[in-house]
Amino acid sequence: QGRLVESGGGLVQAGDSLRLSCAASGRTFSTYIMGWFRQAPGNEREFVAAIRRSSGSTYYADSVKGRFTISRDNAKNTVYLQMNSLKPEDTAVYYCAADLDIATMNPRLVNYWGQGTQVTVSS
Repeated sequence: QGRLVESGGGLVQAGDSLRLSCAASGRTFSTYIMGWFRQAPGNEREFVAAIRRSSGSTYYADSVKGRFTISRDNAKNTVYLQMNSLKPEDTAVYYCAADLDIATMNPRLVNYWGQGTQVTVSS
């Protein structure tokens, strides 16, 4: 049984930065593709970013390209999401995900979820 625990969310102003962390425990997630999704009130959960362990290849939603950076430390079983130049439309609950379908980025095909961390960006 694996567990993903996010941290680092908070309330910031537009233009600020935040770094989210996702610590994995209970099983080895190092072989999985890991990533981040987010869900704003009234919206469906949407893909944000993902990273492969083997190659380190990264994938981003168009809405965050150039502003967000995903990285992982396999030795620490931790994934990070550095968020710069935050906008009010980035406000959402951010969820860490493991073992996701990189071809579709479909949240329904994610096998492991964290509990989520709130990010609020004020204008």
